[in-house]
Amino acid sequence: MDEMQWFAQQFEANRPHLRAVAYRMLGSINEADDALQEAWIRTTRSESTAINNINGWLTTLVGRVCIDMLRARQVHNETSGGTWMPEPMVSAGDSVDPEQASLLADSVGLALMVVLESLEPAERLAFVLHDMFAVPFDEIAPIVDRSPVAARQLASRARRRVRGTGAAPDADLPTQRRVVDAFLAASRDGNFEALLTILDPDVVFRVDTGQRTWLAPALLAGARDVAEHAATHGPRFASLCEPALVNGAAGILTRTKGGIVAVVGITVVNERIAEIDLMLDKDKLSALTISG
Repeated sequence: MDEMQWFAQQFEANRPHLRAVAYRMLGSINEADDALQEAWIRTTRSESTAINNINGWLTTLVGRVCIDMLRARQVHNETSGGTWMPEPMVSAGDSVDPEQASLLADSVGLALMVVLESLEPAERLAFVLHDMFAVPFDEIAPIVDRSPVAARQLASRARRRVRGTGAAPDADLPTQRRVVDAFLAASRDGNFEALLTILDPDVVFRVDTGQRTWLAPALLAGARDVAEHAATHGPRFASLCEPALVNGAAGILTRTKGGIVAVVGITVVNERIAEIDLMLDKDKLSALTISG
């Protein structure tokens, strides 16, 4: 077996793991696949004789590609309008297909992906590689151009921000589904008071419109404002909604005859809705693969 055949064999054997790393880093399946393609190109410029741990070497290689992509995205976002939300994985049924399940291990729900997006690229990489994939800090340090001690501090800072975002979502899917169904029913009826009982007092409602103009604010906070928005617009749109799994949690899919027009990720904490993430970005919606 020549060197290129060996690299190809090792890359394919590690592909599910590498794709999971890239998805957590980039929050996009399409970008994760782009990252793996770039990583593969970079393997063609490497020599296997210098590699002691191929799994670790490939993981850090993908990490380098992802941090380059994150930094480029950060520059783009600073110069363009709109909001940005991770690309969700959606199932129209109540089960996740095996490929999605491998990417969603360790409870990588949409709420966590949103938090990861708020981190600086170096923080995100240190946290993802170390806390999710157990990559040592001495291997992370060169990727972020810092010492191992500084890389550890990056991960620690990211960890505090992740933990400071609130309680863990309810793990029980039937409970999530019951709460989401109640939210849809109250929205469909325009029932403001019923919505208040379903929403956490500090609920956050985020909207990703891509480059489109959206009449409502991109961010609403507090049960009364979110309930008012849902009661006002719900009667028009709730009839188009259907239950779905969004990153493994109970969510909503909105369809018209023309196709999917929205995906809603919902985070349920203590049997109340704590976060609502509404995706309206046409580019992301058109790229979604709906399983089930």
